[in-house]
Amino acid sequence: MITISPAFDPAGLPRKPGALCIGAQKAGTSWLAQMLGQHPQVWVSPFKEAQYFNHRFIPGHRKWIGWHYRNKPQEIRERHRRREVPMPPELDAYLNAITSGKMFHNQWYKRIFAPAPQGAMPLDITPEYSGLPDEGVDFVRQFLPKAKIIYLIRHPVDRAISQLRMNLQRNKRHPQTDAEWLAEIDSPELFERGDYAACLPRWQARFPDMLVIPFGRIARAPAAVMAEVQNHLGIAAFDYRDLTQKVFANPEGVLEPPPVAVEALARRLQPQLDYLQAAFPTEFCQNIR
Repeated sequence: MITISPAFDPAGLPRKPGALCIGAQKAGTSWLAQMLGQHPQVWVSPFKEAQYFNHRFIPGHRKWIGWHYRNKPQEIRERHRRREVPMPPELDAYLNAITSGKMFHNQWYKRIFAPAPQGAMPLDITPEYSGLPDEGVDFVRQFLPKAKIIYLIRHPVDRAISQLRMNLQRNKRHPQTDAEWLAEIDSPELFERGDYAACLPRWQARFPDMLVIPFGRIARAPAAVMAEVQNHLGIAAFDYRDLTQKVFANPEGVLEPPPVAVEALARRLQPQLDYLQAAFPTEFCQNIR
């Protein structure tokens, strides 16, 4: 469950986010949303993931983005019902406004962040932006020239295995034989969000001061990670709750890929590991897992 910034200004005017958090899937963006959602100087929208720039520049994402905006309001309302907490009328009106009428244009995107109180930085946490093509990152640079960018990465093989487990659980698939496992890891979607060699240089070229965070540091030194994030965003120090708590821990009984599948993934992803080792200092690379 994501901790949402408590302040909500129903009369707020449309505005652009001051920062984007992007990165590889299963690399810690939900944890970062959980932390920054507590900070009084940051505002995380109830949706967490706006999915605007990838809707515009990655046509293949549009089908499931539509599902995202149909499903999330229902999730938020159900969360209030389970807790027996009345749904705030202003939140209900906001959800209706964001998910009705013409969507996915610049003014609509700015309306997502309208409820952010004055003095709080609106934050768009959408990992999928990391995969934008060159023209997409160019558009972000032009549209959000002053935005602070945070990019989370994780060891290529560990990240792919985590995504594979999630995909299997969501789709209720249970591969048994080595051949079935090898077929599972042949899916392009398992690799597109962890293509650091293609994605990182695009973002670093347009946002040279981008903060890149390796996944392993979240587990080893979460307070130090948040101090780095605060410094990058220009916000005050804050005493976060649940710094060491996993947001989406692996459920019991999760399928473990056999060695033949892990070895195949490692061979396929070796170029990504080679890129990271060439592009970043040794100490940084030691913290990606």
